[in-house]
Amino acid sequence: MGNKMIRALVLILAFSIAGYAFVQYGVLKASDAGLVSFKLQKPNFELKPWIYILYIHIFTAIFALIIGPFQLFMKPTNARKRWHRLLGYGYVLSITVSGIVSVYLSLFATGGWIAGLGFMSLDVLWVATTLTATRKIMAKDIQAHKAWMLRSYALTFAAVTLRIWLAPLALLFGDFEAGFRVVAWVCWIPNLLVIEAVIFRKRLRQRQ
Repeated sequence: MGNKMIRALVLILAFSIAGYAFVQYGVLKASDAGLVSFKLQKPNFELKPWIYILYIHIFTAIFALIIGPFQLFMKPTNARKRWHRLLGYGYVLSITVSGIVSVYLSLFATGGWIAGLGFMSLDVLWVATTLTATRKIMAKDIQAHKAWMLRSYALTFAAVTLRIWLAPLALLFGDFEAGFRVVAWVCWIPNLLVIEAVIFRKRLRQRQ
């Protein structure tokens, strides 16, 4: 698959998940969403303030998800540099906020501590890679900045891969909660491994 096809696929998937989240949580009732309705079946589950934290996480994460492709795939020409910088600020801020509130959500993750640990690991790495990318560009290290931003967006893209993996895993294990324990790790570890391979390949090409 060529680079253009991959970029188009990333863009389509990112906007599809963003559209789904906007409709499900912004237009329809949040209680009708699969994850929320599943949690509401638990007799000891308190909807508030969890649902408000979930809204903050969803909309900040979706903002980063749709900004990411434009930051990564469009060359920041002189005419676009200002927009690249402004969108970059928005990307970093949205991930910082989303990552912080996600730590709270991880404590109440469906699937117990195994899923919670998976999501918390994702949150920590998500914020860490993004802030590292910011530090690199402030130090004028453009190549390192690009590499760390690729890692950051690979973790942002977990919003997409989670939804790709969840249904097959739930069917495989015959249980939504068991599938959720696995997807808490599978939604981001393969993403990082793939992007590390991409970064390694780019470095090899630059050395040739």
